Amino acid sequence: MNSTSPPTYGGLIQAAGFLTALFSFATVLNSYHRHLELFSHFRIQYLVVASILLLLFLVMRRRKYAVLMLATVALNGWFVVPWHLPLDQVPHTDIRIKLVLANVHAENKDHFALQALLATEQPDIVFLQEINTGWGATLETLDAYPHRHIIPRYDFFGIAVLSRIPLDSIETVASPPHGFPTLVARITLDNTPITLISTHPMPPLTTPTYDARNTQLASIAELVNNVRGARVLIGDLNTAMWGEHYRQLVDSTGLRNVREGFGTLPTWPTFMPFAMIPIDHCLVSKELLAGDVRRGAGIGSDHRPLVLTLQLTPPTTL
Repeated sequence: MNSTSPPTYGGLIQAAGFLTALFSFATVLNSYHRHLELFSHFRIQYLVVASILLLLFLVMRRRKYAVLMLATVALNGWFVVPWHLPLDQVPHTDIRIKLVLANVHAENKDHFALQALLATEQPDIVFLQEINTGWGATLETLDAYPHRHIIPRYDFFGIAVLSRIPLDSIETVASPPHGFPTLVARITLDNTPITLISTHPMPPLTTPTYDARNTQLASIAELVNNVRGARVLIGDLNTAMWGEHYRQLVDSTGLRNVREGFGTLPTWPTFMPFAMIPIDHCLVSKELLAGDVRRGAGIGSDHRPLVLTLQLTPPTTL
C-alpha cells in the first residue's frame, strides 16, 4: 500500500515562497485582467512576506529560493519604498489648509467617534463618504462647520463636504455610469483659487463594478483636466497606487499623490489590519504640496481617515 507523506515545514515554506513570487510578478501585468489588478493592491504584504521568507531560506541554505525571494523583495520594494522617501519641497507661504477625508461607512452607528476626530484635529474642510440619512442628520448639527453640502443616499455613495471657511462655490456632478454624486468645491487660499473635487466610485469586485469604477475614474480625469489652476482630487477611489487605472488617472491629469514622502498609509480594511491597503487618496496639482499627511484615529468605520495639510508651492517663473 502506498502512502502519501505529509508536507514538511520546508515544503510549505517553499510553496509560500513560490506563491508570493507568482503573485508579485504576475500582478505587474495587472492591466490585462481585473483579478490581477485586485491582487496588485497588496504590494506591502508581498514585500513583508517575501522579506521574511528570504531570511528563512538563507537560514535553511535554500539558495535558489533565496535568490527568488531576493528578486521578489526587490520588485515589491521598487513599488513601495519610494513612497517613504522624503521630498525636498519648499512652500510658497506659511498659510496652510487642513483637510480630513473619511469614509464613514454607511452602516456605522458610532457618529460620536467622527465628532471626536473633528474636535481633536480641527480641520478646515472635511470630505465624507458613504453618507446616508442618519449621517446627514448628524452632520447638520455640527455648528463648527457652517458651510456644508450634504447629499445623503440610501446606498453607499452619499457624500458631503463640511467647511469652516466660506466656499466660493459648490456644485454636484452626476458621474457616469451610475450618476453617483461628485462634489466640486472652490475656495481661495492666499489669493489663489483652488478647486477641490471629491468622488467615490464603486469597488471593483465584479466585472460590472470594475467597469463602472474605471468609467467613473475616466470621467473624473476629464473633469480635473477641464479645471484650470490649483486642483485637489480627494476620495475613496477604490484602487491602490499600483493599479493600472490609478496610473492612468495620474498620468492623464498630472496630479501627484500627497502620500509621497509620508509612506503608503493603508486605510482599508480596518477589520483585517495585516491586509490593509491604501485606497483613500488625495491628489494635488503642481501648485500645491503636502505639509503633513497621516492617518487619523479610527471612527468605527472599515476605513481609517486621512488627515493632511496643504500649502502653495512657489509660483513658476519663466
